[in-house]
Amino acid sequence: MGLIQRGLIVGMLEVNCYVVGDDETKDAVVIDPGGDEDEILEVLRHHGLNLKYIIDTHGHFDHVDANQPLKDATGAQIAIHKLDAHMLSKPSQEALFFTGNRLRLSQADVILNEGDIITFGNFKLKVLHTPGHTPGGISLVMENQPLVYVGDTLFAGSIGRTDFPGGDFNALINGVRTKLFTLGDHYIVYPGHGPVTTIGQERQYNPFF
Repeated sequence: MGLIQRGLIVGMLEVNCYVVGDDETKDAVVIDPGGDEDEILEVLRHHGLNLKYIIDTHGHFDHVDANQPLKDATGAQIAIHKLDAHMLSKPSQEALFFTGNRLRLSQADVILNEGDIITFGNFKLKVLHTPGHTPGGISLVMENQPLVYVGDTLFAGSIGRTDFPGGDFNALINGVRTKLFTLGDHYIVYPGHGPVTTIGQERQYNPFF
């Protein structure tokens, strides 16, 4: 079995959106669709993928704005942690401030919690609750492969902001140390913005640790 993965930079705030699929069954997930749904749909069409889940690593507008258009086009279910689910269905002042447009509202179909497993084809993603950037921030660990999708929790050489409403610096640092850094140095880290990195690189060189 083969894993299909395509990263796209979407939306005005240049979010890393990931299309991840099973080459055998053609089932797929999209992680953090922050906009540009036509580009995301084109990737799905190109690989002949059937989108099962739209997974939001957290509820900030720049990671969720294309939720509803993707759901309308594919029938996929929107999944987000229980503590951020309310953010999908209320207007975002941040969206208006940063883009001049209002957030396109959506609602969660699947409420995620620590330890939940999201299955698509032969692949599984385990949910780690990694709050701090938002109360319901999550990271997604691929079963049997050293891959982790961390949203805005951890970046190459940095961490996510904690000065927004609901942010918690200590919770973020603790989550990275106790949940992400325990995965192993060889794990490849796919963040919500900026370049890909590894757990080992961040453990050794990230100035916040």
